[in-house]
Amino acid sequence: MEIRNIAIIAHVDHGKTTLVDGMLHLDSQMSTKAGTERIMDSMDLERERGITIRAKNASVYYKDTKINIIDTPGHADFGGEVERVLGMADCSLLLVDAVDGPMPQTRFVLDKSLRMGHRPILVINKIDREFADPDSVIDKVFDLFDELGASAEQMDFPIVYASAKNGFASMELEKAGKEDNDLAPLLDLILKHVPAASGNPEDPLQFQIMNLDYDDYMGRMGIGRVFKGRISKGQSVTFIGKDGTSTGKVTKMYGFAGLGRIEVTQAEAGDIVAITGIEDSGIGDTICAEGVNDPRPPITVDDPTVSMFFLVNDSPMAGREGKFVTTRQISERLFKEIQTNVAMRVFEDPERKDRFQVQGRGDLHLSVLVETMRREGYELQVSRPEVIFKKGESGAKLEPYETVIIDVPEEYSGTIIQELNRRKGEMTSMETSSHGTTRVQYTIPTRGLIGFRSFLISESRGSAAMTSRYSHYDAFAGPIPGRKNGALVSTEMGSAIPFALFSIQERGTLFIEPGTGVYQGMVIGQCSRENDLEVNPCKEKKLTNVRASGSDEAVRLTPPKLMTLEQCLEFIDDDELLEVTPSSLRIRKKYLDPNERKKKAKMQAVGAG
Repeated sequence: MEIRNIAIIAHVDHGKTTLVDGMLHLDSQMSTKAGTERIMDSMDLERERGITIRAKNASVYYKDTKINIIDTPGHADFGGEVERVLGMADCSLLLVDAVDGPMPQTRFVLDKSLRMGHRPILVINKIDREFADPDSVIDKVFDLFDELGASAEQMDFPIVYASAKNGFASMELEKAGKEDNDLAPLLDLILKHVPAASGNPEDPLQFQIMNLDYDDYMGRMGIGRVFKGRISKGQSVTFIGKDGTSTGKVTKMYGFAGLGRIEVTQAEAGDIVAITGIEDSGIGDTICAEGVNDPRPPITVDDPTVSMFFLVNDSPMAGREGKFVTTRQISERLFKEIQTNVAMRVFEDPERKDRFQVQGRGDLHLSVLVETMRREGYELQVSRPEVIFKKGESGAKLEPYETVIIDVPEEYSGTIIQELNRRKGEMTSMETSSHGTTRVQYTIPTRGLIGFRSFLISESRGSAAMTSRYSHYDAFAGPIPGRKNGALVSTEMGSAIPFALFSIQERGTLFIEPGTGVYQGMVIGQCSRENDLEVNPCKEKKLTNVRASGSDEAVRLTPPKLMTLEQCLEFIDDDELLEVTPSSLRIRKKYLDPNERKKKAKMQAVGAG
């Protein structure tokens, strides 16, 4: 049976996962799953956010050919996954939205694909959307290929018009959804355009691990491609990793059928399988036939650009809501994460054993880990995300920059542009569409984007869309003004009283409801002024023997601003921490005692002076 290996790459939310689901529905194996949506997004977080976080593998059998499909993440923060899994594929489906056109992440993944020598197939998705303009999108994709230095052969790409949601694809726009009413034309093109998986099955074994998975019963699983030869269950092999060469044995092996894994006894050149038995295996390691030393080129992944500290929860409410709260439990979970999350790094703090520095590709990359741990029952504290600085050849301080594209209604564009300029951003392009939307593109320090997303949502009344990707390291842009408003900080421990909150709400925006547990040093709201304000949310109304002539007025409270994890991480300042438990998110000062806070602030002022 012939094999085709293909990766689907695109910008976030352009329809990759939906297209894969449609292809699986064509396969008779998926008939029992008919009617479900977004099958490929298996993590709860993926379904909720509508994005792919971890690369998945699936396979479709079509006309006596096995098509291995690799669904890759479309968000820049999960680019570490994209780079690796492209190495398993011989071709890429480049998926572009018929309205949005090529976006920042499209450029990122296309560049990676072209460098590997892939000849992509362009799929223009969502052609049934209002304002769809396939011709304009094709022109923009041609320009993008040219900018990225694509060869003449790569520029001659086939074009498919599709609607993954409605399950049709066509080589001709006029026939899409009419004469061609399923995804068969796309699968036919894959068989015609994608080269059959290369590699001689008679050569000695060469298998490279591109992805990792973990099973509680079988331990670490290495997912990769057989580049040469055959691999069998029970086979003795030579393992070539970063730390040298060793021997091992393949205990079990799994192939992909539809979305599931099936145990197989043998796989040959070109196929993608998961193996167990090599416990110390890592991304990029090569497995060869016993006695053979023939490693493949190692896989490099871009370095992290953002870091934050994970700490054991030491607040007055510590240990009440979480299942896993100790240093050992948090440490084990973090180091287990980096076994499969290759773009992440974890370092123990030499000064404090209960603190860990976690580095990732962006604040979303890190916040997904925090949210995942929270759902697993962990209780911890995290600091504000910070960028990772580097030193240039001349010793100059360098920081990461990002390319950001924002689509915003014209009436809000002035405020957004002004804020981006204040955050040291530099505009590279601006265009206004016929339907009243302004698109601005900026190059901006990563520092400038921390906290910007919540500003954008509030200023545009939720109507703006923002996408960003890592660009490069460049000279330090200088200080960027932080949060404009101070915090409302509790002075007491207890439950918030409506009477007290009624008087406090005049001073700013509350984050808590009546009855919420509070403690000294906990941030309960945002102050309307620049400075922090200490307030007592537990203060009760004094009762006297004197009765008012009329009945007391009912206390009317403004509904509090309830923030998500991302909003909390964007809000907190350098002197604050976010307390994360399975049921609560609490912002607190690093130093709970007000006298200690003043003392530290004075010391910092003296140091700065």
